[in-house]
Amino acid sequence: MKIFRKLYQIWVFTWFLTVFLLLFPFFVLFVQRESWKPAGQFLNKLWAYTVFGFCLLPTKVVFRFRPVTGKSYVYCANHSSYMDIPSLCYALPGYFMFIGKASLAKVPLFGYTFKNLHIVLNRSSHKSKYEAIQKSLEAIDKGRSVAYFPEGTIPKLAQPAMIDFKDGAFRVAIEKQVPIIPVTIPYNWLILPDDGSFVPHRHLMKVIIHESIETKGMTLKDLEELKSKTYTIIHEELLIQHKLLKEAK
Repeated sequence: MKIFRKLYQIWVFTWFLTVFLLLFPFFVLFVQRESWKPAGQFLNKLWAYTVFGFCLLPTKVVFRFRPVTGKSYVYCANHSSYMDIPSLCYALPGYFMFIGKASLAKVPLFGYTFKNLHIVLNRSSHKSKYEAIQKSLEAIDKGRSVAYFPEGTIPKLAQPAMIDFKDGAFRVAIEKQVPIIPVTIPYNWLILPDDGSFVPHRHLMKVIIHESIETKGMTLKDLEELKSKTYTIIHEELLIQHKLLKEAK
């Protein structure tokens, strides 16, 4: 069994790197102009589709709500694995920008594309947090969507637990009066656990896109209620999916 896991690990990371390196020159090209960046986001989606396909990873995207083309949203997803970014690239429609931790910008090659296509955030810096909020607001002004992992990090807790949400995503949604879309990613912690081993496992990659939560008429006084509602939707779905997983065994 160990040898098969090792072979699968080699297979997955070989395709992961090969596809990225083949696309990298096009990433470099498309980040040169603001008007070309949507094509760069398309490459992210192409990368995810190609890698998941070659790695024989079963996938399922459940749309309980279909985002409207051309409309801006703030997507909020739970965070349990390094797989979460490619999973959202795979599942979410249209052009959106991730808000990701600053350390991602330091990853060779990948960091260059990430910091030029998305928004990096250093949570230990008040200035960086302020700039991330401003860039999110500007992105929405330009008709884009933004995608947050409002936990801010991968929890060091047994799944399906989550930690408290940060305020940023909800402040942006309220200030710009755009809907929040909760997103549940229930099984990525089984595919690529955050245990330092970087050993992938073959399992269903599932993304559930929930009904949007309207923010029209809300003020910052409603932030805690909006945050709590979003948290509850995602967490209750995680518990349902975890129960289904146990029953299937």
